[in-house]
Amino acid sequence: MNELQHASNPYLRQHASNPIHWKAWHPTVFEQAQEQNKLVIVSIGYSTCHWCHVMEEESFTNPAVAEVMNQDFISIKVDREEHPDVDAYYMKAVQLMTKQGGWPLNVVCLPDGRPIWGGTYFPKQTWVDALTQLAQLHQNKPEATLEFATKLQEGVYIMGLAPVANEESRFNLDMVLEKWKQSFDLEYGGYQRAPKFMMPTNLLYLQKVGDLTRDKDLLHYIDLTLTQMAWGGIFDVLEGGFSRYSVDFKWHIPHFEKMLYDNAQLLSVYSDAYKRTANPLYLEVITKTIQFIQRNWLSDWGGIYSALDADSVNEKGISQEGAYYVWTEATLRRILGDDFSLFAQIFNVNAYGYWEEGHFVLIQNQPLASIATANQLDVFDLQERKKKWEQLLLQERDHRPKPHLDDKIICSWNAMLITGLLDAYSATNETSYLQQAESIYLYIQTYLLDEERGLFHSSHNQNVHTLGYLDDYAFYIQALIRLFEHTANQDYLWQAKRLMDLTLDLFLDEKSKFFYFNQASQANHILRSIETEDNVIPSANAVLCMNLLQLGVAFEHTHYTQLAQHMIEVMQSNLDYPSAYSHWLLAMLYTTAPAELAIVGTDALEASLQVQANLISKTFVFPINQPSTIPYFEKYTIQETTQYYLCENRHCLTPTTDLSSLIKL
Repeated sequence: MNELQHASNPYLRQHASNPIHWKAWHPTVFEQAQEQNKLVIVSIGYSTCHWCHVMEEESFTNPAVAEVMNQDFISIKVDREEHPDVDAYYMKAVQLMTKQGGWPLNVVCLPDGRPIWGGTYFPKQTWVDALTQLAQLHQNKPEATLEFATKLQEGVYIMGLAPVANEESRFNLDMVLEKWKQSFDLEYGGYQRAPKFMMPTNLLYLQKVGDLTRDKDLLHYIDLTLTQMAWGGIFDVLEGGFSRYSVDFKWHIPHFEKMLYDNAQLLSVYSDAYKRTANPLYLEVITKTIQFIQRNWLSDWGGIYSALDADSVNEKGISQEGAYYVWTEATLRRILGDDFSLFAQIFNVNAYGYWEEGHFVLIQNQPLASIATANQLDVFDLQERKKKWEQLLLQERDHRPKPHLDDKIICSWNAMLITGLLDAYSATNETSYLQQAESIYLYIQTYLLDEERGLFHSSHNQNVHTLGYLDDYAFYIQALIRLFEHTANQDYLWQAKRLMDLTLDLFLDEKSKFFYFNQASQANHILRSIETEDNVIPSANAVLCMNLLQLGVAFEHTHYTQLAQHMIEVMQSNLDYPSAYSHWLLAMLYTTAPAELAIVGTDALEASLQVQANLISKTFVFPINQPSTIPYFEKYTIQETTQYYLCENRHCLTPTTDLSSLIKL
């Protein structure tokens, strides 16, 4: 029987009616497999994964496929977003076997969970043939599968080891940046490859270091990238929100799924850019993205849902990728009337904006001011007309069937959004963004935090199942620190410290002084691993390193500081390709030229927000407007006149009351 009918997880529920006898991930499944001496299929995906849907339709709904799977295998369905440690373990195995990875991820394992074969998407007949041969091999030559599983397990174990210091390597930031720049696409921004991922953590670091070093070429590249992304295709110019990646070089045709983690991080990137340039396009992106999140992902309880699918039902009643977002020329002419010609110039209803089968994906490729000049129009008038057209199209689109919503609420992604909202707040002074960040904080405190068990990773309909992973702790501690910076409420810092101490207890590898991704209690049938590379989400170890540095200063906690410095020293000797380590490079800015700014006085919060309205690259900001027992703060006396105490590279400048001169520093 298919046991997923009892699951609450949205992805597992999608497979609840399959004829396959699916089970959810649980250690007892492997006990059953060992009792029956059956191979185990672990099939991993997520609810908004297009090719996961395709393989389900072709194979997992097919009775003949189900017969093979049910007879010779025990089959487990896993949501990679609910069990990222399981996904990481089997992904390493598949990468070792095939040199590539992705989703769906399908792996065949011995009864004890060790992988012996796998890959990503498989056509139906290929899948059936492979399963048939594997079942025969396990029955007739079990020693062969056992030997291969043992060797593969050794490889997976090595991939999950912490890095060690390389004494021969010497870190040089200039060389790192020059090597990195060689991969830049100087026509459309991003990298010289397709599919094209936005990689927000790379953009965040490159913008900060470009501003810090006054690297005009680097900042030009950042503005090129952010502008081209904002002009559409990958950014939904009508409603806001970024898709996960584009399939082409010019950011035009996205893989239409929208993920919370991308949009949360990009809020920080565009907020930094708006602080630096005051470019109204960046403000538009910030505003629309937050409106999109609130409109589509805000739960009744205050937490934020995870994702929207790429697929939706088209006008023919068929599920199709991108159907919700694309337009025909005839539809646009009907809605816009006499304005169509001007609209078509802005959004390229032409060969540049054409996709396929008579459909266009809206994209700009020149500034609005240029189009206004070419048509002898006032640019402000054209901006207002553009807003009106976008509202008309959005009203039309609201009548279409919406993409599937993944209504899981994931702790780490919500914590990222707290940080993104706070960055947007300090960039725009829009107080509703602070209120939204505080609302998400209350959700996590209420539903995803237990005094004894710590954080939970995710919830669905307010039910929690999985204990928190390292990224949940890392990003939530970061969010708590940022909440303190934007409110001066010291209770946030105390909460961050308590969670940091719990993190040390649950995740720290005492030998390497790095952190495991999962807790020891979560490591049933999979190896614990230490992840240090950034991906589309920053390395949790790197984020924790930043948290240790800041909490180490605030609480004058030498163990925190020494641990962070050790991690950075090791990573400095392992930076072989910088784009995979941008968050480590960001942490290094706070150790090579660290700065702390204590803002002391009854108006310290207001002054702090003035400081944070600027792009900050290497300074910890501490607003102190009340007496404190936090070690770094307790030496200060609160007065009506705000004092600024700036310490750079471990020496302190003369205190000042002049904010303008300080901001120049």
